[in-house]
Amino acid sequence: MTSHQTTQTMKPATAAKKLGVYLEATPAEFREGVVSRAELNALQADPPAWLRELRRDGPHPRPVVAAKLGVSISGLARGGVTDALTTAQIEALKEERPEWLERERATQAEVRKEAARVKAKQAEQAERAEQGSQD
Repeated sequence: MTSHQTTQTMKPATAAKKLGVYLEATPAEFREGVVSRAELNALQADPPAWLRELRRDGPHPRPVVAAKLGVSISGLARGGVTDALTTAQIEALKEERPEWLERERATQAEVRKEAARVKAKQAEQAERAEQGSQD
């Protein structure tokens, strides 16, 4: 009995998301086809010039923009940023430091601080439970 393994493919939008690039900025042949898992792995392992350029200069998708600015995707929307931005536009925003960006960065810092506090509390509770079960 032989096993037939089918090639796993994905839509270009999924592949672009996994590569961290803005789909509309990718070459037409990438947008119009399907991407196999092997092709995705090859793109990640040895990115072609267009992919290196997109990752370096953009335009970047909102999750990447949010990460580069240190805010959430929701924070971008609250700040009025709904489109993809280039690296130069992101750097300009960092230099300008608009009020919304400072506010969203502070909010994001509080969220991270709270998440760390909750994680530490859960670890402490797990440790106590473990010690309790050993008694």
